[in-house]
Amino acid sequence: MSFDSLFIATLAAIALTLVAHVSARILAKKLSGLPMIITAIVLVIVFLFVLQWDYENYYFVAKPVFDHLLGYVTVLLAIPLAAMNFKGLPIKRLTFIVVIASIIGALLPMGLAYLFALSQETLLAFATRSVTTPIGLSIADLIGAPLAMANLIIIVSGLMGATLGRLLFRRVSDDRAKGLALGLAAHAFGTVEAWQISPTAGRYAAFGLAVNGLLTAVWVPVFISALII
Repeated sequence: MSFDSLFIATLAAIALTLVAHVSARILAKKLSGLPMIITAIVLVIVFLFVLQWDYENYYFVAKPVFDHLLGYVTVLLAIPLAAMNFKGLPIKRLTFIVVIASIIGALLPMGLAYLFALSQETLLAFATRSVTTPIGLSIADLIGAPLAMANLIIIVSGLMGATLGRLLFRRVSDDRAKGLALGLAAHAFGTVEAWQISPTAGRYAAFGLAVNGLLTAVWVPVFISALII
């Protein structure tokens, strides 16, 4: 593939992805309860089918761009955190919730993997389940888990959490609780869905994602190293 055709294909992939994202966002606003992430993925598949564009070619040109942007997007989550009003927040309770979520988010899936007699590599990959992709892949690299499997587990768990979140929150009225739960359980995917609920939910989701990722990145490698030794 020449430079010109590669450049054009990359622009087309970016445009297709953005159109799918914007369309999904519009649909999510008109149809309450429709998960934006799932809708965007379905739209990308539909667009590729209509355009007769092979998925492997699309993935080849789109992956380097969005992989590069993923780290920047994660860092940009500091912006909504800076806008949060921490005055009067129950810091001790929030800290307790995040710590418990970090521990359960790693140990529970690892325990289930052990219960079903899965391989050690699979068990280690499940330790990254509750954190966003850049952090999760870094943890996977440190503990020797397969990167591809860790990536798959993170994405699938995020999609499931973001999809089921709104169904589980039907009787929950506090946007802070919704956002924090989505950020802790479904990381980046949950944070996207939280922003569709309200800016307050989005900020708390970003808080849960960031703090949980930081804690998990610290204790999981130490825990795994001690466990293996």
